[in-house]
Amino acid sequence: PPAKRMKYEAGFKLKVVAFANSSNKCAAAREFGVSENEKLVRDWKKNESVLKKMPKTKCAMRTGTSHWPDLEKHISEWVLENRQNGYIVTRNAIRIYVLKWAKSNPESSKDFKATASWCSRFMERKCLVLRQKTKITQKLLKDLDDKITSFQRFTIRQQQKHEYLLCHIGNMDETPMNFDMPSNRTVDSKGSKTVLVKTTGHEKTRFMVVLACMANGTKLKPMVIFKRKTMLKIKFPAGVFVHVHEKGWMDEDGVKLWIDNVWNTRPGGLRKERSLLVWDMFRSHVTDDIKKRLRRNNTEIAVIPGGLTSVVQPLDVCLNKSFKGHVRAKWNKWMVDGEKTFTKSGNMRAAPLDVLCDLVIKSWDAINAETVIKSFKKCGISNSMDGGEDDLLWGDDNETETATSDPEWDPYDDAITKVTQD
Repeated sequence: PPAKRMKYEAGFKLKVVAFANSSNKCAAAREFGVSENEKLVRDWKKNESVLKKMPKTKCAMRTGTSHWPDLEKHISEWVLENRQNGYIVTRNAIRIYVLKWAKSNPESSKDFKATASWCSRFMERKCLVLRQKTKITQKLLKDLDDKITSFQRFTIRQQQKHEYLLCHIGNMDETPMNFDMPSNRTVDSKGSKTVLVKTTGHEKTRFMVVLACMANGTKLKPMVIFKRKTMLKIKFPAGVFVHVHEKGWMDEDGVKLWIDNVWNTRPGGLRKERSLLVWDMFRSHVTDDIKKRLRRNNTEIAVIPGGLTSVVQPLDVCLNKSFKGHVRAKWNKWMVDGEKTFTKSGNMRAAPLDVLCDLVIKSWDAINAETVIKSFKKCGISNSMDGGEDDLLWGDDNETETATSDPEWDPYDDAITKVTQD
């Protein structure tokens, strides 16, 4: 049988070379057990300067010039194009695609085999690594900058025309929540093979929270929508408006209830002072009945174009992640200290609806008013007309928490319809 090939680390090779320099190559080969191939010692001594530049634990330097530069250039462009469009690219996908390309371009891929080791070296040459997702996003717009500019021009025109006070510029957004909100990380003993996190088993049971705030830092009463056909006969805490829906969604009737019970009860709402409401293109936001109802209350709407809520919606950009973090922390505290009930079989029941409403109220109250003010300015909605606050558009203030790492899926951002600004 053929002799098994051995591999040696750069640190070991340098030790052999040092011994060879002080004695001779044959003695070094015998001393370190490579006497069967003294040519290795000669090669190591010849490449001593290269070995000194290598990591001590590395066996070979194989990330130099590519044997198939045209092929790798094409594959690199393909990977970057897919990532710019938000598509997942795996190592296997690279190898499958490159084999297809190699078969159709044999002149640029002679003797190419798309091995796993080639893929590793290719990724290192092109500075590519496997990454964990930080956000599940909407489709990316090719004309992103033009859409942002158009929306901001519209809001500026509205401010110039009506001279809104900051207390009359608002933003509303629906965000899904779960009955169980365990953290992904916990302190545990080092080396533990299993890390258990206790829940009530309702991680996938959802309810909807509707948040709204004003550009002067005022936070409006949150609205909570539970998936039920009938309203429970329990006393919910003050400071929240509770609604039930058969599917747990916000629909046109729900938007009307929010307008009547939340938006119209804001400071200045009963006097029907002229206001501007910024929200996304969810279809229930832009029906004719909703527009008429808002106009009767002297409210104009600024509809955020589809795909831009993560850029120009204050609640998405700065507030939702912080709010959910507060809710998660308070739910964890309830799991430890809260009063719980159990089924006949001993399973823990989910947190009662009034307890969830209390968590929502306290978490929303925990958001700093200054953060709310800065969120509107960061999105270019309430900045002063003289340009003195334009730098806040690109600022990354430590107090402003962005939502880029928030993995929650928001169905209302995906329910996109084509609507023009009125």
